[in-house]
Amino acid sequence: MRPVFTSMLLLACGFALPLAAQETLHSPDGNIAVALTTGSGLGYSITRHGETVIAPSSVGLSFVQEDPLALPRSLSLQHLAVLKTDHRDGVDDYRPVAGKTSHVNDAYREVTIHAQERDGLRRKVDLIIRAYNAGVALRMVLPQQENMTTVHLAGEGTQFLFAGNYKCTGYNPGTVGNSHEGEFDDVDADHIRPHNLYDDPLVCRTGKGTAFAIVESDVDNYPAMYLSGLNDGRLGVQVHLPGRLDGDGVVKTPMTAEGVKTPWRVVMMADRPERLLEANLVEELAAPSRVQDTSWIQPGFSSWDWWSGPNLPGFAGVGLNDATYKQFIDLAQKMHLPYMLIDEGWAKNGKGDGYMLPNVDVTQTNPDVHLPELVAYAKERGVGLWLWLHWKSIDRQMEPAMAWYQQVGIRGIKVDFMDRQDQEIVDFYHRLLTKAADHHLMVDLHGAYPPRGLVRTYPNFLTQEGVMGAEYNKWSRRETAEHNVRLAYTRALTGPMDYTPGGWNNVTAAEFHPQNTAPEVMTTRAQQLAMYVVYTSPFACVSDSPSAYTDAGGKLLPGLEVFAKMPTTWDETRAIGGDFAKWIAVARRSGKTWYVGVMNDGTARDVTLDLSVLHAKELQTYTDGNTPKDLQVGDSKYGALHLAAGGGALLVLQTE
Repeated sequence: MRPVFTSMLLLACGFALPLAAQETLHSPDGNIAVALTTGSGLGYSITRHGETVIAPSSVGLSFVQEDPLALPRSLSLQHLAVLKTDHRDGVDDYRPVAGKTSHVNDAYREVTIHAQERDGLRRKVDLIIRAYNAGVALRMVLPQQENMTTVHLAGEGTQFLFAGNYKCTGYNPGTVGNSHEGEFDDVDADHIRPHNLYDDPLVCRTGKGTAFAIVESDVDNYPAMYLSGLNDGRLGVQVHLPGRLDGDGVVKTPMTAEGVKTPWRVVMMADRPERLLEANLVEELAAPSRVQDTSWIQPGFSSWDWWSGPNLPGFAGVGLNDATYKQFIDLAQKMHLPYMLIDEGWAKNGKGDGYMLPNVDVTQTNPDVHLPELVAYAKERGVGLWLWLHWKSIDRQMEPAMAWYQQVGIRGIKVDFMDRQDQEIVDFYHRLLTKAADHHLMVDLHGAYPPRGLVRTYPNFLTQEGVMGAEYNKWSRRETAEHNVRLAYTRALTGPMDYTPGGWNNVTAAEFHPQNTAPEVMTTRAQQLAMYVVYTSPFACVSDSPSAYTDAGGKLLPGLEVFAKMPTTWDETRAIGGDFAKWIAVARRSGKTWYVGVMNDGTARDVTLDLSVLHAKELQTYTDGNTPKDLQVGDSKYGALHLAAGGGALLVLQTE
């Protein structure tokens, strides 16, 4: 490790551009305006419907000085010459393999400022800003140039200054090494501190008609960001980048023909907080698909052995063995689920309880597991198998392991415990997803940082954690109904979320107590079903045990027949109702069928949904009854619902 010396290249600090005093970039619908101003310096600010959302803010990069004796030098745009300014209109037009919409067609307007230092190294830098109807995105690009063979950064100075003391909601883990699993708490803007490390997204309300979320997209050869308060006390946040584990700054990457790009820094905006769920910006700003043939990528539901214990009452052979896994394969067949996920413990020497044991071998099984035979057993029942892996074990044996999984017939892998978002772990994601696609393996990442759009770049990447999900019911009281609803307004905005719903041992919050085997959930069965619509997850676990879902005669309990037809990927998404962090209603369409998920916090309430906007009929309802386990299955033509405390609803409608 060596000392880091820096020089700052700022794109907003007292200079004169050969531009008008103010140049404004408008969204295609004209509702959003991005102002680029000179005067005291080039800055950007954002208004929506005439309301200032982001006050004049700066962007910048800190370079590591190669000479340890050199003094840090602040390079503002007084030291830069603007070479030219380009404008263009564009459209993001593509068809996702899986997700919340089947077709993205989103217009934008863009300006690029090309600049170069006047002296010294004469480094070139471009600032690109796009205005969409749903928000604004900006990034810096260091183009290929003679004086830069390696880009070596110590930090980034991009800011998002607030025009008022906004009400915000975010998750602040407080450390760069974390699993990204925690509560999203309310915070006033004037209480966001420089030492805070807010995860993506940070969601704020201006109080004047605009809700916005700060997120990022297209992270490659770069660390993923946190957001921190400003040292000078101004309202707002700035980008904070975790350092490399080798202590060599935050970014160290060779210059390529395409240059080196920062991720897109994005401000998504809407008139109501729940409508932020409709935006596609995180995914559409990511690099286009690098997987040519996607025909083998097939989203769907999965049974799962780990969450319930596994809990198999009356079955004497419970363990890490073929007989136990067959119980969950049989459940998948009975519920018409296309997959079964085998969790930790199947690999040779692999039972590390979340740790990678030094002698684990993920190209072999433990003596009680016979993978080819299990694959054949599952295939006969129309079920495909997924395998759990510790990230260090698959990183160590990536090519031989994936080649074997493909040969045996494994359909996907769940990779866990990365718990970081520095450049080195970002590079691992790209390497893993590329190799998995080469071997026709779908991927679920756990212990993962929140989504940055990689599901577009690698469509085999179906879902991920980066959320405090249902597993916390096994050892804590933190998985409350309030937390679940807050996730819909925050973490769910950024992309797929493997929360692992489906807990069928439902109790009230007062009755709940954590337990590792046969865990309880303090929400109703209707809310558990609603999660599969409100939270997108193209690979979605139905997490409880066979005994939880069947009666004494082995017949599925009422309501569970919905899994035979309900999809995990969608053609269209609309947020049709809600009150921030209290309740939410999300409608998602697949073909001619709308599924509406409604989730409620810990206070019972009556709500009325305007279902006429969906132009649908023939309503099937799964709603709250008198107890958390009482799932009412019926028909209705109206959107009036009584939501129990911790309750919800799933509605199924056919389009006219």
